[in-house]
Amino acid sequence: MSDIASPSLPGRGARIYYEATRLLDKLQPVLLLGFRLYVARVFLMSGLTKIHDWSITLALFTDEYHVPWLPPSIAAFMGTATELTMPMLLALGLATRFGAFVLFFFNIIAVVSYAALPDIAVKDHILWGTMILVILLCGPGRISLDYWLERRLGCAAIA
Repeated sequence: MSDIASPSLPGRGARIYYEATRLLDKLQPVLLLGFRLYVARVFLMSGLTKIHDWSITLALFTDEYHVPWLPPSIAAFMGTATELTMPMLLALGLATRFGAFVLFFFNIIAVVSYAALPDIAVKDHILWGTMILVILLCGPGRISLDYWLERRLGCAAIA
């Protein structure tokens, strides 16, 4: 009679595991928001630094950063524009996968174009690239304009 009334040990373990994974699933949107905001801040601050003194930015792109196939002035403009616009998309969660895609390749180009990048900075770029890749693969999460627009307009093509 007690066997019927109480679940087995494996059954209780499975139930605890199920409840724990449900709790973790509820935290996923918070994690994705954290990733989006962290990466957005890193790239936005870099872009703001570049527009603070454009002559230094041009000198860096002329002497230090060697972006393949682009003249330094165009590379400086495109890089700065990318660092000022794409983080906004990530922070808002708007066209998030597009912004993540652009920043993922931008991050790779940043590492490749600056040969004197110290190892610790390469580790930072690996961290940012990993976070961006998670956003790219998982989407923006529920705490995003993409999610709101998808629910409101009924289209999944936005995210």
